[in-house]
Amino acid sequence: MVSIRALRIRKEYRIFFRVLPFVALLVLVKLVLHRFNLEVLSINAIFSGLIGANVFLMGFLLSGVLSDYKESERIPGELSAILATLADEMQSIHRRSRSPLALAALKHIRLLGSTIHRWLHKQERSSTVMTLITGLNDHFLALEPLTQANFIARLKQEQSALRKIIIRIHTIRETDFISSGYFIASTTTILLVFGLALARIEPFYESLFFVVVVSYLLLFLMFLIRDLDNPFGYYESGSSEDVSLKPLEDALVDLESRLITESKSNDPTHSIHPHRM
Repeated sequence: MVSIRALRIRKEYRIFFRVLPFVALLVLVKLVLHRFNLEVLSINAIFSGLIGANVFLMGFLLSGVLSDYKESERIPGELSAILATLADEMQSIHRRSRSPLALAALKHIRLLGSTIHRWLHKQERSSTVMTLITGLNDHFLALEPLTQANFIARLKQEQSALRKIIIRIHTIRETDFISSGYFIASTTTILLVFGLALARIEPFYESLFFVVVVSYLLLFLMFLIRDLDNPFGYYESGSSEDVSLKPLEDALVDLESRLITESKSNDPTHSIHPHRM
């Protein structure tokens, strides 16, 4: 069995292994071109300037996607906090009143949390999540006689915040950051990489070294920017820079524990322990 540490290392170096075949192919092309004396370009100040301009463009794109990524890092924790707040109130109402309505609301919150988790892996549709969020209204209405009005108002605020977060996640993962910027960066990178393969640098081993280093840098940056642009790419097999869902997963475990506890408290036989000789 592969250890957790091994899986974590593999994820950290996933982009490296995606870039490696392209660099190896470029080295092979460079060797073939050198063998048949087809290196027809010369390295000059203009070529160096083009490489610098491309790196600057990628730096601009990287700074743009990083802002969304830093925002996205907080989202699983905010989801966890909202679900816990909703569950706190439903659990308190249930302990005061032993009403099955509060237990049903707690079950709905548990279902909502697990559905959001599956939705993040694209195993549920966005409309299903939004329907469950709207479905909280029925539970709030049923519980109004059992709690204070200001508590219901606070829960409605949490519901609104949850809806905004889901819409924000949907927008981030379905929208590319400056698509035309990605296009020009990708095409320029490809042209520069092939330009390096066609460039004549003496001695040859220096040429090979610069081809490997520069192409590795440009290709790695391109893949990294693409990966960071969708921090919720859990459904993508090659994604390696997704934000952690640990807070949400911990919240789901907590919700399940709360539900079990409250369900047992409603069981009249739970506190009965037969006498053993």
